[in-house]
Amino acid sequence: MTETTKEFRNTDAVLDIKDKPKPLQWFGLSLQHLFTMFGSTVLVPILVGIDPGIALLSSGLGTLVYMATTGAKIPAYLGSSFAFIPAMQMLMKSEGYPAVAQGALTTGLVYVIVALIIKKIGSDWINKLLPPIVVGPVVMVIGLGLAGSAAQNAMLTPTGDYSPKYIAVALITLGLTIIFNMFLKGFIGLLPILLGIISGYGVAMLFGIVDTQPIVDAAWFALPNFEIPFVNYEPKLYIGAITTMAPIAFVTMTEHIGHITVLNKLTKRNYFEDPGLSRTILGDGLAQISASFVGGPPVTSYGENIGVLAITRVHSVFVLGGAAVLAIVLGFIGKISAVILSIPGPVISGISFILFGVIASSGLKILIDNKIDFDKKRNLIIASVILVVGIGGLMFKSGPFELSGMALATLFGIVLNLVLPEKALSEK
Repeated sequence: MTETTKEFRNTDAVLDIKDKPKPLQWFGLSLQHLFTMFGSTVLVPILVGIDPGIALLSSGLGTLVYMATTGAKIPAYLGSSFAFIPAMQMLMKSEGYPAVAQGALTTGLVYVIVALIIKKIGSDWINKLLPPIVVGPVVMVIGLGLAGSAAQNAMLTPTGDYSPKYIAVALITLGLTIIFNMFLKGFIGLLPILLGIISGYGVAMLFGIVDTQPIVDAAWFALPNFEIPFVNYEPKLYIGAITTMAPIAFVTMTEHIGHITVLNKLTKRNYFEDPGLSRTILGDGLAQISASFVGGPPVTSYGENIGVLAITRVHSVFVLGGAAVLAIVLGFIGKISAVILSIPGPVISGISFILFGVIASSGLKILIDNKIDFDKKRNLIIASVILVVGIGGLMFKSGPFELSGMALATLFGIVLNLVLPEKALSEK
């Protein structure tokens, strides 16, 4: 049974929500969370083409904004979201970063609007709009849609030439990451991505494909490349960015609700009541808006950091806040960004083989966990259309308006779910 009163204290926790650790202990515990989120948070900007320093800064800033909005009642860390990678990659190629920034801002606004609606009429409509039969295949599209870029980066040099050396580095990185994932436990077992990147980087250096000169040339202190919407570039409305990114926000919202559910059980509280689902979604939305205003990708709560909470039984928001501050500081260290940018493509590919596959597999897990019956024609049709539309790259375009990829697949799934009857005539 969960509790929501201020007097409640979780006796199973080493440090409960509002407990403040001693300074040295505080630093060490916050550093753990920083290491845990680091690999995934910097991987997103590398894949999209954004300054990693900005991603670290926006991650820390977003986490602090989330804590302020929720009254520092929820121990969550927000890092770069993988769900938006395909859309951001497409927008970077077609419109450039201003479109990505505007799309990221739009996702935050969607969260804010949904939070206001939930506060007014409740959240049952979300489950009706996005049931597991829609969310599962859409999440699969996110992972499978990225598979091609992972394979290309593993094979091709920056000039587009086929390289056996690149393939070797990618496969060794993949193998080492699998070993870290399978055979390490405890806190270190939560860092397979970070360890994979570090070890893969070492392998790439042995193969002679790392250029370290930019690291030598980089300043220790450097302002990240801020990209502020409507300030750093010509004011313009990117309709395609809005229609591409906005629908994805509804998918990541279900991930948000899932993480809050896990935190309820872990901390023995009910965050759906206090501070309330509308407030948690509002916090996430404002975090995304704040991230977009410094040029960062959309952020989302990280399951990896929830894993750290479970293992250490340290649930203190001060520790998560400390990790956020450390991330912001790292964003201003030029050599850190230079090191991240020097990571070769095949190292990122080796990690991506697992990460993108895990994303796709998590979509499949949603279907299995919810016992979706694929003998029912309705379910088979919805999943099939979402997968083919999303992975196939179907596009609707009219003037500045554009809807494609995962956004279009999500829309198809929502419409089919709402209009198709529970049973076909042949099943009655």
